[in-house]
Amino acid sequence: MKRIGLKASCVVGFDGTQHVLWRDGEVVFEGSRIEFVGRGYSGPVDQWIDYGNALIGPGFIDLDALGDLDSTVLTLDNGDERAMGRMGSAEYLAAGPRETYSAEEEVFKYRYAFTQLIRNGITTAMPITSMYYREWAETYDEFAAVAGVAAELGLRTYLGPCYMSGMSYWRADGSLAHHWDEPRGLAGLAAAERFFKDFDGSHGGLIRGALLPDRIQTCTPTLLQRTSALSRELDAPVRLHCCQALSEVAMVEQLRGTSPLGWLQQLDLLTPRSVLPHGLYTAGDDDLRRLIDGGASLVHCPLVFARDGEALNSFGRYLAQGVNFALGTDTWPADLLENMRHGLNIARLMEGGTALTRSLDLYNAATLGGARALGRDDLGRLACGAKADITVFSLRGLHLGPLFDPLKNLLLAGRGDDCIASYIDGRCVMHDAQVNGVDYPALQRQAQRQYEKLMRSHSDRAFARPDWKTLFQPAIPFADDYSAAAPLSAIDPLS
Repeated sequence: MKRIGLKASCVVGFDGTQHVLWRDGEVVFEGSRIEFVGRGYSGPVDQWIDYGNALIGPGFIDLDALGDLDSTVLTLDNGDERAMGRMGSAEYLAAGPRETYSAEEEVFKYRYAFTQLIRNGITTAMPITSMYYREWAETYDEFAAVAGVAAELGLRTYLGPCYMSGMSYWRADGSLAHHWDEPRGLAGLAAAERFFKDFDGSHGGLIRGALLPDRIQTCTPTLLQRTSALSRELDAPVRLHCCQALSEVAMVEQLRGTSPLGWLQQLDLLTPRSVLPHGLYTAGDDDLRRLIDGGASLVHCPLVFARDGEALNSFGRYLAQGVNFALGTDTWPADLLENMRHGLNIARLMEGGTALTRSLDLYNAATLGGARALGRDDLGRLACGAKADITVFSLRGLHLGPLFDPLKNLLLAGRGDDCIASYIDGRCVMHDAQVNGVDYPALQRQAQRQYEKLMRSHSDRAFARPDWKTLFQPAIPFADDYSAAAPLSAIDPLS
């Protein structure tokens, strides 16, 4: 194993308590572990790489990582979501839900998404995809292939097939209803257990297992109780989306007689193994105390909710009371820098000032907070003995403006694609902004073809099966019927 040394004008180190900034700093690692962070390393080094005016820092941890060709962006300014076929109608359910993609296309979407994550400086991911265009949920065989893609690209991932015991659908009168299939949910949990036992720690520890039930409102009590027991048995993290919609809160309160977090507490699913996106709608201080006492972590995804005019009421107040925050992208773009920027600005709008939330709080959530949520003290930091998960962000971009503080410049004006190099487990997976082994133009063309297939599927799920092109309105109206004559896949996005 070679001993590699990295140099840059700025290095984010870790002093055992907090991130600290080294000017003209160095990071030295051998194999998968960091040996030195600071300045003036005097030992032997096989190769020095000087990145010049750049910020070397820990890789970002994304615990609601976009693993999809994102469908949430299709709702942008397209009217009532009930009419556009994102969630299935009663007639679609009666006809029998079906897969939108082939098995190969399902795996491709992860290759595309994982490339995007690496490109944006994310080194550890717990991916999320939509179940709306699936026949039911994810499968063991699918995720065996996904693990291979992650290992090939070199992305550190926490994986497992999503499972659920119910699905939501729209009635003809516009009301929300739910279809349940308990045996199918329990079969999904069995597949998740099998995957965990087969793949946890595989590929040199790069692939870790996780239990990933869909959402609190699509899981029966039995499914969640057995998930809780299996999490204890395997010491496996559990990610469960909750407190993300008023309709969810109302449903849980009606069915279970308590708030979503109160229900999770009864099920013993508020523990240090619990990773909970999104936490927007909580029952006041009682729910916060449940979170804090249980040791569960919230995964904050500010961008996807801001698009719909929703926001966490106070990131800073929750943090001050002891809630551990991680960050997630959830939606396109897979850019945690953008989510940090939105998170900071939204928090200050919601809090009415600058006193409660600092820029560093969001950066900590993307690094140290994510590591804590995973129970990992070897991730999210550059320190001796930590994993060599390292990113390099260029500080040369004109868009960054005059430099006054490298991290603040990146949070104010940076983009994920300012990341020019990435090392995961000591392996260089991206150099000069090029993810190893990935043909960007070919990847983008395949994604474009596949995305049109996704858009066409909205017609099947909508009432009366309207022409799919009528469901998606451009921001500026077309001057002629060009949109109907030229399907999206006929337009080369790279030409």
